[in-house]
Amino acid sequence: MSRAGSPRGALASLLGIALFLSIWWALTDARHAEGFLASFSLSRTIDALRGLLFGREIWPHVGASLRRILIGLGISTAIGIPIGAAVGALPLFGAASAPLFQFIRMVSPLAWTPLAIMLFGVGDAPVLFLIVIAGVWPIVLATSAAVASLDRRLTTVGRTLGGRPLEIVRVVVWPSLRPQILTGIRVSIGVAWVILVPAEMLGVDSGLGYFILSTRDRLAYSELAAAILIVGLLGFALDATARFALAGGGRSARA
Repeated sequence: MSRAGSPRGALASLLGIALFLSIWWALTDARHAEGFLASFSLSRTIDALRGLLFGREIWPHVGASLRRILIGLGISTAIGIPIGAAVGALPLFGAASAPLFQFIRMVSPLAWTPLAIMLFGVGDAPVLFLIVIAGVWPIVLATSAAVASLDRRLTTVGRTLGGRPLEIVRVVVWPSLRPQILTGIRVSIGVAWVILVPAEMLGVDSGLGYFILSTRDRLAYSELAAAILIVGLLGFALDATARFALAGGGRSARA
């Protein structure tokens, strides 16, 4: 099987993109589509995408979405790693908290929207709440699994060699936990990004979700399609950044 980073993998990816664009063009441009399909034609979408990327209208919304996703991810990480460590290190706590955690995790994050608005009103706070309630669980699960599978003999050796607690955590524990935790953070980014756009359609006046809703209200369907492409490209870039971090700063790793 070819890896995505190999020449054959890159060629296959380009061919997949070309096939997708060809089908899009055939459905919306080649047969002179009218009505709904014409509104989402490939040529019009590319023109709209060029206008958005080289204009000023979309960038404040991109900045607002990225700011929310980074803050939400930071909160999710700050909450998820300690809870996951406690679950993995303390079996009794893990058993006691498992039913509640599983119940909350299985509720769709968007189902919390009315409660979030009642608790926090409108603005960034309910959006961040939805991001955190969606993004914290992959980090909790990854951290708990990493801690539970940690070889305790490594810490014993560290103490035997005279290592201080902070040194043992930095030199022994963290390198062992790091790959799984970063994988959890990568999954969290994807989940949070998916939740962000619909969350921004509720009670905020900025962000990509708000912009998509605005294009719908203005019947600017080519801009709507272009905005969806921007959402996908940004999500791809965020995941690639997380994958780069997971690879240890440039070392190749499987996706």
